[in-house]
Amino acid sequence: MVRGRTRYVCAECGAVHPGWMGRCPECGAWNTIEEESVTTEDSRSMASVTGVASAPRPVTEGAGEAPERLATGLAEFDRVLGGGIVPGSITLVGGDPGIGKSTLMLQVSYRVAREGGRVLYVSGEESFSQARMRADRLGALDANLLLYTETSMDAVAAQIEKGDWRLVVADSIQSMHTPSMPSAPGSVGQVRECAAEYLRLAKGMQAPVMLVGHVTKDGVIAGPRLLEHMVDTVLYFEGEGRQSLRILRAVKNRFGSTNEIGVFEMRETGLHEVLDPSALFLGERPKGVSGSAVLPGMEGTRPVLVEVQALVGESHAGSPRRAVSGVNPGRVSLLLAVLEKRAGLRLCDRDVFVNVAGGVKVDEPAADLAVALAVASSCLERPVREGMAAFGEVGLAGEVRAVDAARQRAAEAAKFGFESCMLPRGSAADVPPGAGAVTVARLTEAIRLGLEGQGAEKDNQ
Repeated sequence: MVRGRTRYVCAECGAVHPGWMGRCPECGAWNTIEEESVTTEDSRSMASVTGVASAPRPVTEGAGEAPERLATGLAEFDRVLGGGIVPGSITLVGGDPGIGKSTLMLQVSYRVAREGGRVLYVSGEESFSQARMRADRLGALDANLLLYTETSMDAVAAQIEKGDWRLVVADSIQSMHTPSMPSAPGSVGQVRECAAEYLRLAKGMQAPVMLVGHVTKDGVIAGPRLLEHMVDTVLYFEGEGRQSLRILRAVKNRFGSTNEIGVFEMRETGLHEVLDPSALFLGERPKGVSGSAVLPGMEGTRPVLVEVQALVGESHAGSPRRAVSGVNPGRVSLLLAVLEKRAGLRLCDRDVFVNVAGGVKVDEPAADLAVALAVASSCLERPVREGMAAFGEVGLAGEVRAVDAARQRAAEAAKFGFESCMLPRGSAADVPPGAGAVTVARLTEAIRLGLEGQGAEKDNQ
């Protein structure tokens, strides 16, 4: 017997409610409750995730057995995933429209197919001829790469179940629909149910699945946040549409680090790996100019050198402007207050602009010292000492606190010819002698030693 029922689901958090309401009691979002009609069968039972009955097993069983990963041949992509694709995993790839999600997935599919594995690329937004033209432009033509233009989840599931696939790509999850949900494709219920079906197929057939997801104007993947909890890995493809640089960032990974990044450059022939991002980020850095400091940052296990820029100028408005790009604006406001209170720099009536060159986003306390030096350099019109990089956390009392991975940061700076590296005194023990360490304990000391016009002393403790 088939019955229909209505339920109300929050588009933000995916919570189900007994009736419509203006505000979701679970996440507090307003006007996000959507009405859904659901068709169910009395005799139908929920299938297990793997599709087969299983019995409890001791947690000690299979100890020490690492999952065998599928290497795609794209070193930057494999790095973000933690060494390759895990069989049976399901990955969500999100990003702004036109950023290159489909290009990346098609290149990954081609490399897997080239190694002899059959790949099913489900295109729900492009016709076969359109997808074929893209593959031809990227040089991604291989007999093992099969394009399937379909939006019905039932038809896609049938194709997956009767084939032996090394990889399945769904482009995109918002274009899929299942007949059991009468709502339109892309709605909360459709996205959730289709993702659940892909999850069942991935776990049951041990075929890794990659879902392409659109990003809303708020910067989150369209559909309920529950979708991010269902998948094993969530990757965000970032970058400015007018720039060629693209960054693939892992924000969730059950099989590896959650802070790894992969750097790509978009060209006419597709995405090309940037194996040495530090050289790219510092390639056009001006020398002898105030307001520029180099930060040895950490992205997962990889040290990356980035340029932090600051511009301090006279304000011609009633209230001074504060514009920040690439770092946390709240953190920059805190540093400006510390510079004014502890270092005696007058910034309250001046415009301050802070930027990380190359479109990179830095979100770690270790960037405090580089940001503070860049602002002080622009305010005092003194360039940061040539050949010096800087990292460290700045406290409200003006102290410079220790951060992790000091050895890797200093080594990356030395690799690119920086003769000295300013770092917190508490991190000096982690840096080997001869690394050109300039250790500081106070922000005023860092400004005195870091800007040209004062004598700097190297501390090789």
